Amino acid sequence: MALWLVPLLPLIGAMLPPLLIRSGRDVCASATGFVSLAALALLLSQAAPVFGGETVLVSLPWVPQIGLSFSFMLDGLGLFFAAMILIVGLLVIIYARSYLDRSDPMGRFYAYLLLFQGAMLGVVLSDNIILLLIFWELTSLTSFLLIGFWRHREDARQGARMALVVTGGGGLALIGGLLILGNIAGSYQLSEILSRGDIIKASPLYLPALLLILLGAFTKSAQFPFHFWLPHAMAAPTPVSAYLHSATMVKAGIFLLTRLWPVLAGTDAWFLIVAPVGLATMVIAAWIANFKDDLKGLLAFSTVSHLGLITMLLGLGTPMAAVAAVFHILNHATFKAALFMSAGIIDHEAGTRDIPRLGGLATLMPITGTLAMLATASMAGVPLFNGFLSKEMMLEEAAHTSYAGIAWLFPLLATIAALFSVAYSARFAIRTFLGPVRQDYPHHPHDPPIGMWAPVAMLIVPALAIGLFPGAVAGRLVELTAGAVVGGPLPDYYLALWHGLTPALIMSALAFAGGALMFLSYAKLNAVRLRFIRPEARDMFEAASQGAVLAARRIIGWVHNGSLSFYLRAILVTLLAVGGYAIWSAPQGEATRMPLPITIPALVAWVLLAIASLAVVVRHGDRLPALILTSVVGLVVALGFVQFSAPDLALTQISVDVVTTILLLLALNLLPKTTPREQSIPGRWRDGILAGAGGLGCGALAYAVMTREGTSIADYFLAQSKPGGGGTNVVNVILVDFRGYDTFAEIIVLGIAAVTIFALLDVNLKSHALRRVRMQLPRVESGDAHPLLLVVAGRVLLPLALTVGVFIFLRGHNQPGGGFIAGLVVAIALIVQYIASGYRWAADRKRMDSQAMIGAGVGIAGLTGIAAWAFGKPFLTSTFGYFTLPIVGTFELASAMVFDLGVFLTVVGVMVLSLAQLSRVGQRVDPLPANDEAMDIALEGTPDHEQPQEA
Repeated sequence: MALWLVPLLPLIGAMLPPLLIRSGRDVCASATGFVSLAALALLLSQAAPVFGGETVLVSLPWVPQIGLSFSFMLDGLGLFFAAMILIVGLLVIIYARSYLDRSDPMGRFYAYLLLFQGAMLGVVLSDNIILLLIFWELTSLTSFLLIGFWRHREDARQGARMALVVTGGGGLALIGGLLILGNIAGSYQLSEILSRGDIIKASPLYLPALLLILLGAFTKSAQFPFHFWLPHAMAAPTPVSAYLHSATMVKAGIFLLTRLWPVLAGTDAWFLIVAPVGLATMVIAAWIANFKDDLKGLLAFSTVSHLGLITMLLGLGTPMAAVAAVFHILNHATFKAALFMSAGIIDHEAGTRDIPRLGGLATLMPITGTLAMLATASMAGVPLFNGFLSKEMMLEEAAHTSYAGIAWLFPLLATIAALFSVAYSARFAIRTFLGPVRQDYPHHPHDPPIGMWAPVAMLIVPALAIGLFPGAVAGRLVELTAGAVVGGPLPDYYLALWHGLTPALIMSALAFAGGALMFLSYAKLNAVRLRFIRPEARDMFEAASQGAVLAARRIIGWVHNGSLSFYLRAILVTLLAVGGYAIWSAPQGEATRMPLPITIPALVAWVLLAIASLAVVVRHGDRLPALILTSVVGLVVALGFVQFSAPDLALTQISVDVVTTILLLLALNLLPKTTPREQSIPGRWRDGILAGAGGLGCGALAYAVMTREGTSIADYFLAQSKPGGGGTNVVNVILVDFRGYDTFAEIIVLGIAAVTIFALLDVNLKSHALRRVRMQLPRVESGDAHPLLLVVAGRVLLPLALTVGVFIFLRGHNQPGGGFIAGLVVAIALIVQYIASGYRWAADRKRMDSQAMIGAGVGIAGLTGIAAWAFGKPFLTSTFGYFTLPIVGTFELASAMVFDLGVFLTVVGVMVLSLAQLSRVGQRVDPLPANDEAMDIALEGTPDHEQPQEA
């Protein structure tokens, strides 16, 4: 169970550095190092079973319905990468303590570092591919923070953006690829996917999944043509460069290739894509590295080249190439982290990383010079160093590889890449540390404190030990890791310094000779190079980014043009296209259910509905008649619900229609008296055709569904309404029981909407704009503002409506009704008082706070759901029972009634708050706030001919 703590411990521990920095930089660094050390100890505590050939699996359920779980797996590959991440991370933490300046926010730096460390551990230990994707995206985000740590620098911000765009874009492709892979395998668990390689390779979806996964891996590991982002990430502090580019960030793509090697490798597509991409990256990046004057820039392109080397080996698809790839991952992590730290020391002590301004540092910085030149020798592949062994294995595999029938292509290009590696390694070591001591260094160079060079020395030790005793030091680890990559038995091999006179040795000798010659001819080669056009990846990326932004703005300007009719047309066209395609391509089957006979009342109602709908379209400019006709449409629809035995829907339709009519009546007084400019005749025809197509499509779909047999969830609700929910009104039981969570969310949304309406109108009721609106309203709408007949009828109606509302509420669980309908009925009765007697009269006599009622309704509904927890039941689980009282007799009580009470209160509060607040807009008796006195004076001084005229 401790395995899941390994990635979570750094994520949780990231909270410590920002807090402990107040206690001092040493305390902050120590706490950060302790977190990584604790995670490493937890990891190593699980290592014994792995070395015994077992795979440790830990799974905690998360969202099992979609196959998502906190599943972690520890095998040889996961142990290798996790240990590398934690060990190098611990050394970087020690190094950063001395490297960072006092002006740098160390607490924030260490927090970012631990977040990134936890994300990387999650990637290499996840057993669930969805969980892996989450951690994968987290690495992109945290690396963005680390690369842009020095946010006051433009190059740091640019490098961070570039890394996020490239790796984030690849991450989107990876999401699709891994989901396809899980769909092919029938599982999202990596431990199960890895055992179904034959099924995956035989699937027609193998190639799309492969391309998407490779796109994600290539962008993360800076493979050609995505290699340009990694060198620009060098604007980050050197500890970040040492960590991200030796053992973590750029190794994530490599890890993905190794993890999925058993199920993706071994096909022609894998070999034809992965191997040449890796080879091209190795050669191109090595050539560029030779002509970089910045030490970190040189090391960055060398990193890209070595990542290409590893990718090429994995692309060959042979078990022996996989062994060589794993071995080089280990070796590269040691010497490259040491070299980045050495470059940081030079920059920190000499004040520059520019090679032409350096030289002779071995005399002034003997410790740093010795360590850096040892690491450089390993990078160049000098014998007795670990880099030599894995380079020889790479050359051996390349020597036996034929591509497209060309036997010499891979051996030649691999040798050239090795030649370039020797050349840039010699330039790094000789031009920086050898030669005469200069007098124009920006700072006087000297060896740094032990906190900076000790981590470098600790990395050089395994580089030398593996080079001298490869089998004893790294043999078991390489075997264990390569076995997990291959997923089967490994070929016979042994790690040794001498394998005899082999093609690889000859290729290596040629590379050393050619590299030395290239180093000596650097000036001439550089002069020739400068004569040719050299495309700058940064400029190309910026141009592409700006072009994409400009195109996006134009598209947004065209799509989001502020026209509601345009949006509706776009939505309708899309629905028609998608729906038409779905209906056209789906098997239809024969109609087996005969339509009901047409009755005279139904025919009359249908004709009335059609006439009213057409009249609304024709008379839409006359707002009051259009509103009346709309009410007629709503009434006919309610009659249709009654016809088809849906009384609850009929009651809801009528209630909502009445509330909507009242709302629109209040709004009519504020709307313009004339309609906006009509469209042209072609535009009307276009909209008419779209509307007709939409209506015909909906009608055809409804006809197809109703005339064919099919299964429905309705049978379940009908069967379980009484035994499961205690009520015979299926609609109400669904709302308050089976789908109670939906109803709870809906009343919350209703409450938020009502409070928002109140807040917006309350502010505007005190504004000068509203004063102008009120002055525009007719001064005399009627000879009698509150007709006596309406006042008396409204007051008589109130108690009757309240009684009906209570009756509908109480009967709702077994008969048509319920809290929602009852709330609408009561709200209508209360709103009628505002209409009949005016806002001021009704507001003065209101004995309830609408906002408090909304809060009480939502609170009661929520507490009803929480109460189920006390009985060990899920949220909103309801219960019911039967009780007997003298005289009253036997009756039923259901907990859903309390939930329904919350719905009732919320609906009443929402309706009253919204409509009553809107009714205030047209009232001229409301006093204006004090800051409107100037407006009153200005209006009083307005000439009569400019005053608003009475209607």
